[in-house]
Amino acid sequence: MEIANIVPEKVAWVLVRDGRVLVTRVRGLDVFYFPGGKREPGESDAETLAREIDEELRSRIDTATMVHVGTFETRRDSDGSTEFRMICYTAEHTGPLTASSEIAESDWFGYADRARVSAVDRMVFDLLHAAGRLC
Repeated sequence: MEIANIVPEKVAWVLVRDGRVLVTRVRGLDVFYFPGGKREPGESDAETLAREIDEELRSRIDTATMVHVGTFETRRDSDGSTEFRMICYTAEHTGPLTASSEIAESDWFGYADRARVSAVDRMVFDLLHAAGRLC
């Protein structure tokens, strides 16, 4: 596969509590995203999620409890090809949710905050809202 054809991917954590979902904002950006990140070479989704959540929020994911929420893709307007892919999981965790130095802030968003997240994250917001999990 040519480098130009590789679709950027993120493995993301969807943590819902009391009708709100955890989001983070990276320093220098205004948009919020689900916590998570790109996989390192050879990593599984579970390894990626565990590493990223430890790095971003100093919390430990219980990988045995991971449940796939869905895989969401944005498309290019020019040709309809996949522009970005986000693979989402729920999972239990241990430890506090303490933002690391790379995270400017974390927050709990409801559906009314949908406009403050990225385009691909909005797809997850819609799914959670339709399922009655996000107020």
